[in-house]
Amino acid sequence: MSILGQWFNQAWELWRDKRDEALHWRLNRQDDVANLQRSKALSEMALLAQLKKQEQQLAHELAVAEARNSNELAMIKVQCKQDLKDYQQYLQSLDKLKQSLRASYVHLPEAVAFTIHHHAKLLLNRMWDEQDAQEKLKIEMQLIQFMTAVHEDSLLSLENDGRESLPQKTLAFIDGDA
Repeated sequence: MSILGQWFNQAWELWRDKRDEALHWRLNRQDDVANLQRSKALSEMALLAQLKKQEQQLAHELAVAEARNSNELAMIKVQCKQDLKDYQQYLQSLDKLKQSLRASYVHLPEAVAFTIHHHAKLLLNRMWDEQDAQEKLKIEMQLIQFMTAVHEDSLLSLENDGRESLPQKTLAFIDGDA
């Protein structure tokens, strides 16, 4: 056999030895590979189960949050309706105030009654629009004091039997706010 043939045979044997070695290695590691594949499959199943459980928990939390938000929204709607009703009653009361002023002070120009009415409406709107609770209470007290001054002035006018007078306390209150 020639050198080339010997070299070819050695290469052929080397290749077969390597292939046999790889085959033996695979056979020796077959249990390890099977265990790894089983472990991987079990891990994937456990992960899927955990994800399913988390999905259910999140769905439950979402349902609870939606119910809570729905209840909150319903309460806010009821509150807003009541606030609107209260505001309308305030406005009706202020209109009665204007009529009372016009009846108590028939000698005064109509513009004075409108000015007093307008000032009361400004106080009401400021109170209604205010977001800060402390400031809202402060403005509400101003409105109450203003309405008290108007009422006292009206009583004084009735006691004076219609003699021409001015609603002094009311005008002083408006002047103090300006």
